[in-house]
Amino acid sequence: MPMRLGTEMPTIEGATEWFNSEGMPELEPGKVTLIHFWAVSCHICHETMPELMKIKSKYEKDGLQVVAVHMPRYDADVDVEKVKGDRAEYQMDQPIGLDHRKALATRFQNEYVPAFFIFDKEGKLKFRAAGDRGFQKVEPKVREALGLPNE
Repeated sequence: MPMRLGTEMPTIEGATEWFNSEGMPELEPGKVTLIHFWAVSCHICHETMPELMKIKSKYEKDGLQVVAVHMPRYDADVDVEKVKGDRAEYQMDQPIGLDHRKALATRFQNEYVPAFFIFDKEGKLKFRAAGDRGFQKVEPKVREALGLPNE
């Protein structure tokens, strides 16, 4: 059963490794948080990543914090060098957790990539979606969670 709206944000403990962070990142309370799950073998993840990085950059000043969770779909996805390659190619500078034991996926009740979870300033789930159609709603939902007017 997918995580319900209004649910408290689960902890992000359990990643096998973190990039762009010295260990598990400390999420700032009172900020909107976007957690996105992705995989190196996911075509849609690659298609949406440039736009996702634009959203991250555009709304950081407004209080958005972003965490990426690499969730392998296949055995070959656990190749850390491939993850590092995507991190460089897409200029991913947010914390990236490797969820190679699927601890975070289990905690977030997620089985999809890409998947997007937006938590409001109180740390409650405001929006969740998966795939390219779900991604189309991410920016408007980020704006809504930040209390910004529609564009």
